[in-house]
Amino acid sequence: MHNNKIQKVVIVGGGTAGWITAALMAKTLGKTVDITLVESDEIGTIGVGEATIPPLIHLNNAIGLDEKIFIQETKATIKLGIEFDNWGKLGDSYMHAFGGIGKNFPFCDFHHFWLKAKQGGNTSNYWDYSVNYQAAKKNKFKKLSGIEGTNLPGVEYAYHFDAGLYAKLLSTFSQSMGVNRIEGIVNQVNLNDNSGFVKNIVLEAGRIIEGDLFVDCTGLKALLIEQTLSTGFEDYSHWLPCDRAIVVPCESVESLTPYTRSTAHESGWQWRIPLQHRIGNGLVYSSKYMTDEQAKDKLLSHLDGKPLAEPKVIPFKTGVRRKQWNKNVVAIGLSNGFFEPLESTNIHLIQTAAIRLVKLFPHSGIKSMEVTEFNRQSKIESKQMRDFIILHYKLNQRDDSDFWRACQRMEVPDTLTKKMALFAQSGKVFREQDELFTEIAWQQVMIGQNLIPQDYHPIANSLSDEQIFDLMKNLKILIDRTVDNLASHKIFLEAL
Repeated sequence: MHNNKIQKVVIVGGGTAGWITAALMAKTLGKTVDITLVESDEIGTIGVGEATIPPLIHLNNAIGLDEKIFIQETKATIKLGIEFDNWGKLGDSYMHAFGGIGKNFPFCDFHHFWLKAKQGGNTSNYWDYSVNYQAAKKNKFKKLSGIEGTNLPGVEYAYHFDAGLYAKLLSTFSQSMGVNRIEGIVNQVNLNDNSGFVKNIVLEAGRIIEGDLFVDCTGLKALLIEQTLSTGFEDYSHWLPCDRAIVVPCESVESLTPYTRSTAHESGWQWRIPLQHRIGNGLVYSSKYMTDEQAKDKLLSHLDGKPLAEPKVIPFKTGVRRKQWNKNVVAIGLSNGFFEPLESTNIHLIQTAAIRLVKLFPHSGIKSMEVTEFNRQSKIESKQMRDFIILHYKLNQRDDSDFWRACQRMEVPDTLTKKMALFAQSGKVFREQDELFTEIAWQQVMIGQNLIPQDYHPIANSLSDEQIFDLMKNLKILIDRTVDNLASHKIFLEAL
């Protein structure tokens, strides 16, 4: 294909996607390639990505970003999980809590023992055995890798933060490591006549910027990957019917809850993300069932405090590019695709794409097999994430609106159908290769939305009914005692 050594990388677009990519590449490849990022202060970012999942901690550690500085500069709070209200039936509530639940057993997950106990008359809640859940509901947090004196898991966490402030922090950080930032709006993209590769971009001021590899971080505009290369789009909207979001921040409240809240409404759902200085709110909905004005009224009537801005409507289509890497362009962030932020995956997808690019970074020219492998991994990741998000919609029992009834009736991918059927019959669920969502994540959503397995693993019968009863009792006592000794979430933040 291309035989020239890759020496110059041009990242087009800033925001979270651009600056995460720039920071990671500068840390890992900065001594071997020249990295330029082009952005314009005149172009705003969507900025709805304010909730994350635990792998972001590993990214910050990898690039050398101090956690204390990160929390201070981005007005971050701790996130221990996502609470889902009204997703099964009206009035139901459960949490996708991070970390472990109960006690690990060889070859058999804890929930099988809980299922046996439940069949034997035990009335405990599955989340009674989650340190994260119990801490979240009591507004507590402490760094705790495990419960002292046991092999039981401790607290696993992520963050809520201001994505705009995070981008600014990473911008300063990246430029200190040698990334060259150029201010300007791209006016033209030129291709090589022979290869069809992007040759250069031209700014409004007339400056020409050439590169060997271009990273498209231009958001939903997808300037390089779609407008220039016409890569194509794989549409997921027939499974994920919401196509609009309306967002607004509001004043903060006294109690900073260390978890995200997702509340289902008649035509979609609303998020609530508490930061130190404000609360992020958004209403996700289907335009087939709800108008923008209805969505605005609903959002504004369900805020904790006074709105701090005018509500902003964001149209979107759920899906991904047919190729995340096409010719010499790699799309990272919204330029590659969009998943509604139900499980806080969009920033994670930026992170995994940037890591994948570093791992498969071309050396002496862009090779077809590297591009093919990158796209193969990307496609697997997006389909696994797609199935997990569809699960929330499909597995509802609401009968109060046409929207939810349509979600119940819709045909879903075979991969998801088989996963649900296996769990319903046997309680078994398996993580696929490097899939983001663990078995415990799948268990929580399915149990939380009332898919209770008909059977449990026979290994659970290795304990007698009396032993199972003692196990559940002692675990609950141990977890309650551990959580009681944690500091409050507020005190943890104030200590920083």
